Amino acid sequence: MQHYLLLLAAGLLAGTMNAVAGGGSFVGFPTMVLVGLPPVIANATNTVALFPGTVASTWAYRAGLRGVAGISPKVLLPISIVGGAIGAILLLVTPGAAFDLVIPWLLLLATLTFAGGRQLGDALRRHVTIGRTPFLIVQFILSIYGGYFGGAIGLMMMAVWTLLNGAELNVLAPTRTLLVSAANGAAVLCFIAVGAVRWPEMLAMMVSAICGGYFGARYARLLPARVLRVFVVLLSATVTAGFFYRKY
Repeated sequence: MQHYLLLLAAGLLAGTMNAVAGGGSFVGFPTMVLVGLPPVIANATNTVALFPGTVASTWAYRAGLRGVAGISPKVLLPISIVGGAIGAILLLVTPGAAFDLVIPWLLLLATLTFAGGRQLGDALRRHVTIGRTPFLIVQFILSIYGGYFGGAIGLMMMAVWTLLNGAELNVLAPTRTLLVSAANGAAVLCFIAVGAVRWPEMLAMMVSAICGGYFGARYARLLPARVLRVFVVLLSATVTAGFFYRKY
């Protein structure tokens, strides 16, 4: 019972974080590991559990959906779906021991991206401009990462998007949420098809993640974004350090 209460609390926080700033996997994935799931199964179960929350956020954001630097969501959506499916397949064929070794480094990459993604994007945009085709290729690669692990995938997307578009993050949030949902949705289908999901743990987290995702998107603008970002960075750094200590 204590495990399920922990999963409910983690789902609520993760769903809210995904809707407002991203980074929900920093809560969901380690919680799945904490309650005893092997890392690959924990990652797959966490992805499935948080997916309906991102869909709920997409629905709440639906009025703000728009293209990125003139590229329509209708173009970006299939790229994200295919990339997410490829990432999920790569995860499923990765030996558990190998994934256990690489996960601290993926967490570190996600943490650094979350901490400095926007500043990096702003700095690069002053010196670098990428065209439509390279942008689509990078979006495809990011979608593969989203299907494979997905930590801070939304922030990684927006860091790249700022190279083409100087829009504020809250303007890009609806499209970010849609494309993260697309990549995760393709991964979810793969994980369910091969039986890589632990259903009791998934359902416990999913219910509260939906609530967090929907209301987080509805009331995102009322929250102090700077405070939330500092909280997520501190949390992700702590989780990353814990996984390095656990493995190395």
